[in-house]
Amino acid sequence: MNTKEEFFNQIRNGNSEAVEILLQNNPNFLEAKDQRGSTPLLLAAYYGHDDIVSFLLDKGAQVDALDGSGNTALMGVCFKGFADIAEKLINAGANVSQKNAMGATCLIYAVTFNRKDIAELLLMHGADASVKDARGKTAMGLALEQGNAELEELLKKY
Repeated sequence: MNTKEEFFNQIRNGNSEAVEILLQNNPNFLEAKDQRGSTPLLLAAYYGHDDIVSFLLDKGAQVDALDGSGNTALMGVCFKGFADIAEKLINAGANVSQKNAMGATCLIYAVTFNRKDIAELLLMHGADASVKDARGKTAMGLALEQGNAELEELLKKY
């Protein structure tokens, strides 16, 4: 069975061999979307499957493709906490300042979920700390609300 649904299930399960075979059999799966609008790259990144992320990037997956809510693969790893994948996506050209439908950026997600290592990586690659989400919150505002002194200090540097 070579269905798109099977392809996405193999990504969720982290079965890199099956993903490679299914993509070889149907190259159109590279930019397909699942029922929630997620691309294969976004899903692999969200589930932390580093090897599948690398494979999909090597095959030419669009690093900044959006899901149904306007999220990118980089946004997903910013709240999940996969710093190695975040760095890989940034090195592949991911837009560190992309906003989703709620106005949130990767940095806003990293701060919201206390991912200091990812926040620092984003800032080092030009993320704009002054961006406000749809609620009018900046990364600094969120760090202050949470009483996160480490993130406050980091954000003051930028």
